Amino acid sequence: MKQFKVAILGATGAVGQRFIQLLEGHPWFTIGALCASDRSKGKTYGEAAEWRLPTPLPQVIKDMTVQTCQPEGLEVDFAFSALPGSSAIDVEPAFAAAGIPVVSNASSWRMGEDIPLLIPEVNPDHTQMIEVQKKNRGWKGFIVTNPNCATIGLVPPLKALHDAYGVEKIMVSTMQATSGAGYPGPPIEVIGDNVVPFINGEEDKIETEPQKLLGVWDGEKLKFADMVISAQASRVHVSDGHLEAVSFSLREKPGIEEVIATMESFVGEPQKAGLPFAPAKPVIVTREADRPQPKLDRDAGKGMAITVGRVRECPLFGYKMMVLSHNTVRGAAGAAILNAELLAHQGHL
Repeated sequence: MKQFKVAILGATGAVGQRFIQLLEGHPWFTIGALCASDRSKGKTYGEAAEWRLPTPLPQVIKDMTVQTCQPEGLEVDFAFSALPGSSAIDVEPAFAAAGIPVVSNASSWRMGEDIPLLIPEVNPDHTQMIEVQKKNRGWKGFIVTNPNCATIGLVPPLKALHDAYGVEKIMVSTMQATSGAGYPGPPIEVIGDNVVPFINGEEDKIETEPQKLLGVWDGEKLKFADMVISAQASRVHVSDGHLEAVSFSLREKPGIEEVIATMESFVGEPQKAGLPFAPAKPVIVTREADRPQPKLDRDAGKGMAITVGRVRECPLFGYKMMVLSHNTVRGAAGAAILNAELLAHQGHL
């Protein structure tokens, strides 16, 4: 595989730091530029960023000069975006127009009708939108996004079930880690000994993104999956790992053991292609009565596997389960890295 030089947009923030950590030693991708706000311009990364992760900041990154988030003069093959949505709405199209593809973690462009919202195990064919996007918008490059950090844990198990039995209705209540709010996150006076039953914009994303991810691309437009989702989102005092209580109905009525076997056997294109960031098993089903737990299971598959547990009958919907994913690895930077690997594998980069 060709070696790609990448830029990180929003490199000093929490997700930007996770990109730096995860890309160290990557076999295909090398960091060629670190981009952040004007106040960081011209500083070394070590001066501009307060490193918050437990692994050491690589010296080569520490000494790199931070640039502004502008495509002019950047000698990179593509960019990872860890920008907040308010910045990404303008910055990402500027990069795409200049011929620098953007693999984005931001929410700004996820629901664009010609923008792939991508989970490589779920909808790798949606990258066919790229040529339509470039034609529609007159861009030399393109934008591809990954979903919301809670959506990304929910959808792969549902993909396995939807393909086999047809998912009709979903009710999900999330217990989301503080790292999902970025740094410094909610103050201890608010989140300590507490659950905050509201995360701005989160429920709307969980209720709309899965239908796009599970939709069918016909070569010209995307037909969204026909299912209804009701979501409630809460912030809990956990560092990493989003836990979700999910009830769902299926058109067909398989037994519980069939449901478990269907999720356990699920693999996608990343596993078949052996992509570097692909977990061997994207969905792990545990049978312990008290699992999954964030503290014990969030790092499964180096943080890229989704752990499902407590799969059982539901008196209202037919089936229910608990779902756990690492929100800053599988749900953010790791998701974008796997998306970029798929794009490289398919020849889009």
